[in-house]
Amino acid sequence: MDALRRISEDHNNLWRLATALDQHAEELAHAQPLQAEFVTRALLYLEQYAERMHHPKEDQVLFVCLRNRHAGAGELIDRLQADHTQGPQHLARLRTALAEAEGGSLALPTLAQQVREYTASIKHHILLEERQLLPLARKHLLPDDWAVLDRAFLDASDPVFGDQAQAEFRELYHRIVSVAPESLGLGGHVVGALKAAPVAAARDLLLQVHDLHSCYGRIEALKGLNLEVRRGETVALVGANGAGKTTFLRTLSGVQPMSAGRIQFDGQDISRLRADQRVRLGICQSPEGRQVFGPLSIEDNLRLGAYTRPRDDVAAALEKIYAMFPVLQEKRAQAAGTLSGGQQQMLAIGRALMGAPRLLLLDEPSMGLAPLLVQEVFDVIRTLQSQGMTILLVEQNALAALDIADRAYVLETGSITLSGTGQELIDSPQVRSAYLGM
Repeated sequence: MDALRRISEDHNNLWRLATALDQHAEELAHAQPLQAEFVTRALLYLEQYAERMHHPKEDQVLFVCLRNRHAGAGELIDRLQADHTQGPQHLARLRTALAEAEGGSLALPTLAQQVREYTASIKHHILLEERQLLPLARKHLLPDDWAVLDRAFLDASDPVFGDQAQAEFRELYHRIVSVAPESLGLGGHVVGALKAAPVAAARDLLLQVHDLHSCYGRIEALKGLNLEVRRGETVALVGANGAGKTTFLRTLSGVQPMSAGRIQFDGQDISRLRADQRVRLGICQSPEGRQVFGPLSIEDNLRLGAYTRPRDDVAAALEKIYAMFPVLQEKRAQAAGTLSGGQQQMLAIGRALMGAPRLLLLDEPSMGLAPLLVQEVFDVIRTLQSQGMTILLVEQNALAALDIADRAYVLETGSITLSGTGQELIDSPQVRSAYLGM
């Protein structure tokens, strides 16, 4: 079912972009200035991506297979294909409205309303596919159909469906972010290398947690957790607020006491080691809420992350972080507290990387960020994955986390209730209902 996973990835990006346009429409409705270049690029992306990639692969392959296997899907497919046909007309009308607003002949609140109507149609279409069409495909398509779908969607050399086309549109997505308003994007900078060479990683056991308990006074926050992370893996831990995700990372880092259980890291029992000793072993955390040192400069924040490293290594480590996050280099003398939320998140991740982690703990990296920035943060995580980094990711945005995870655990009120590969949990009806809103 890899083809459906790629479709859901497309939906995820399109939904984020529609939400960003919604946010700008809200700004326009409150007399904020029109960001015409951002809207123009966003509409171009939606047109090119939908017409060249997303709609054709559904119309030509998925819809055909499903019609052949389930006659009852015909009405739904007709409705979705009608949306595909009408999409270019809607975009053309919106482009005309944008030009009129730039020229002063259309009021900005009127443009805002037209943008909202357009994005509402995009979101409605996505929900129809995620809640109705894709479940029908999972239920009725046969193994031969999946083989056809996966060949079409995952052929790296295919000019429409392949990796080169995907990379082209990812680059375009980043260019949209680069011109987005500060409230929606990073304010002019692309973050992270998009095409880092993959590094083969050994899959031996790096972290093993056995029967872990931790309490706040008389309240037991963690209730016998068992979890493993192998070298080179990205493991996601998802769950609702208050489930114990942050407590678990704090316990791994050594800043939250454990009341029972055992933590082994690279074959060594670290259950009683202090937090600073765990950092020296290579367990480095980017904390929830970023927690940068606001009055200090960006460079001083990064240097603090390297306090366990030999002094001679710090300059080279800084250069690597600045290469990954150019905006941090440009503002390196600026107080960290003056950065936007997205830039502070990049600083928090960079500070953790300065410790040369063998295990990187990421706690809610997308929390409080605008939709476009969420994509930027997860692109950074993908870059680290491609470099062989071992990552334990705690994230309330379950779909985004499961989408990139090799394996994942679901945490509920201090206990792990489900585990499996990221795709297995995405496909789980229980997880989709409770955490993905589908």
